[in-house]
Amino acid sequence: MRRIFRTPFGSALLGGAVVAAFGWVAISAGWIQSQGDSTTALSAPLTTPVASKAGDTTNVVNRIYRRDGQGVAFIEAERPAEEPSFFSPFGQPEGGGTATGSGFLIDSDGHVITNSHVVEGANRVEVKLGSSDTTYTAKMVGIDPTTDVALLQVDAPADELHPLALGDSSKVQVGDPVVAIGNPFGLDRTVTSGIVSALQRQIQAPNGFSISHVIQTDAAINPGNSGGPLIDASGSVIGINSQIQTGGSNGNVGIGFAVPINTARDVVRQLEEHGEVKHAYLGISGATITADLARAVNLPVKEGVLVQEVAKDGPADDAGMKAGTTSATIDGAKVVLGGDIITEVDGKKISGMDEVVNAVDAASPGDKLKVTVMRGGSTKELTVTLGDRPSAVQGSQSGEGSPGR
Repeated sequence: MRRIFRTPFGSALLGGAVVAAFGWVAISAGWIQSQGDSTTALSAPLTTPVASKAGDTTNVVNRIYRRDGQGVAFIEAERPAEEPSFFSPFGQPEGGGTATGSGFLIDSDGHVITNSHVVEGANRVEVKLGSSDTTYTAKMVGIDPTTDVALLQVDAPADELHPLALGDSSKVQVGDPVVAIGNPFGLDRTVTSGIVSALQRQIQAPNGFSISHVIQTDAAINPGNSGGPLIDASGSVIGINSQIQTGGSNGNVGIGFAVPINTARDVVRQLEEHGEVKHAYLGISGATITADLARAVNLPVKEGVLVQEVAKDGPADDAGMKAGTTSATIDGAKVVLGGDIITEVDGKKISGMDEVVNAVDAASPGDKLKVTVMRGGSTKELTVTLGDRPSAVQGSQSGEGSPGR
């Protein structure tokens, strides 16, 4: 991802997070916490030579690199040293330094997408485009730590601007060939290839919430790749390379994660229009009910969502939703029992947390959701007015070992 600032958060981002338990996922402070086994595939079909109409027999990776490489950015973000604390030896400033990462142009106005964790807190951001050695000081249009997306703008001449085409991440399938271009370990203009290894992953955002619908890939991604494009076989960007899971090593082990480009589209629009992004907020932590879980704890339904925590004074709390009261460990996984069971949202049956997440994702702060719950053998309908998501996960809502959305 980048040469990380020397902070525990930076190290945590490098590792990424995907934790398995019951097949359930929890939304903390209104959103989802992710679990799931990783899948890695070893084929690399992008290396197959393909002839173009002009008789070009170069392989697809080479052609994508030649076409899109000039639109990839090398980013250096300078972070100021913090004021010395009372405990700082000799009263010297603490922290500071330069983080490096990647990004890519999206239009002829010089807008560049990258990860928020690459540039957040920086007092100066410098960008080089493609193979050019010219350095541009970037304007920070806005950042959204909840999706780990940042939007920059550079004032570069038209012949330096080579925007990349944005694809449709909703059409991506497991096994699709992909290419990553970025600056791992500061090695600029590096290209790697692989496939989409899995879909619908969740990873932790810089502010502790989780990012859903994430694309998993086995294309080599390392520190410094953060913010760079994940590109499909047609040459269109389908994701923003953001994190890796290392398994205890210091580099790529074939498990990388990219924020879907469809998520970034809406974020970029809001950043351009308002300079900030608003996300709807439900204010619960919940677990998907599976048949095994229902059988193990004798639940009255075989599917739905078990409400485990409700954020105090949050939207769900204001609507009267009840959290669990009793903790239990089943097959090594902690579950909080005794809370409401969500069975429907706006009249649609709910089989798991993904559906609750999608319903809130599709809404805006201030929208109302009708949530049907089972409580003590009876059914209740609650009307929840969604709020603005907090800037960071607070208190216990960070979950047991995994992040909130």
